[in-house]
Amino acid sequence: MHRILLLIASLAVAVTAQASEVFKTKDARGNTVYTDRPESLPAQKVNVATRSTDKVEVQRQYDEKMQANAASEQAKADAAKQAAAAQQANELTAADRAKRCIEARARYEQVMTAQRLYEPGDKEGERRYLDSREIDEARASTKKAMDEFCAGQ
Repeated sequence: MHRILLLIASLAVAVTAQASEVFKTKDARGNTVYTDRPESLPAQKVNVATRSTDKVEVQRQYDEKMQANAASEQAKADAAKQAAAAQQANELTAADRAKRCIEARARYEQVMTAQRLYEPGDKEGERRYLDSREIDEARASTKKAMDEFCAGQ
């Protein structure tokens, strides 16, 4: 007897849980209200489709999204590393240009203030002094080099 009553009670609970109806009505202010017990008539019956969640599918979608997010984060990290490397290369280039500018200015000062200019000869300790045309060419080339390395500084 207990078993029969328990079976009937469990069936009644299962049937009422799945057979609930949803109604759409309007309240006194005209707002739409969805309920299982309409307070005012007319109430329109709404068919609500329910289904159970596929846990395997949800986990698969979650894993795909997490992999996509990880790939996106990795791409952002790689881009940041490349930007930092480019920045460092630009800074090194700027430092190198500044150093070369200082050296070019010193060489230009030396060429402009020297009484006589020479270049090393074939033998050790030998010098060949430049004539006035070669001195003018040397001064022009050192000026050009200084202007090139010191442009924008």
